[in-house]
Amino acid sequence: MARTTKAPRAGAVPVASDACLRGDAALSRAFGFLGKRWNAVLLGVLGGGPTGFRELSRAVGGISDSVLTDRLAELTRAGLVARTVGEGPPVSVSYALTDAGRALMPALEQISRWAREHLEPEDPAR
Repeated sequence: MARTTKAPRAGAVPVASDACLRGDAALSRAFGFLGKRWNAVLLGVLGGGPTGFRELSRAVGGISDSVLTDRLAELTRAGLVARTVGEGPPVSVSYALTDAGRALMPALEQISRWAREHLEPEDPAR
């Protein structure tokens, strides 16, 4: 037997399914974390391979050392980035994506592609 679907009444508010609400909550958490200034940019830079603190600072540009330290610590606590201290002298510290961080790369690449296609470039004078 064919199943028919009624059109929603004018002015009716759609009811979200439980799966939709869970998805919205997950997206909200993800973008709350990745949308925090510099987090996604740092992950993108680290997608190129292990990188030292100075190289990250130069690659990102415009980020202070204290904010870079905070963001790297946050990404490390979240399990997306691993911090490795090399024996010295001089002692070297490098940062690299974990498996969880690498799992984000396809999504970040898609978001970047979407932004290039659909968002106006930022005005450098701003």
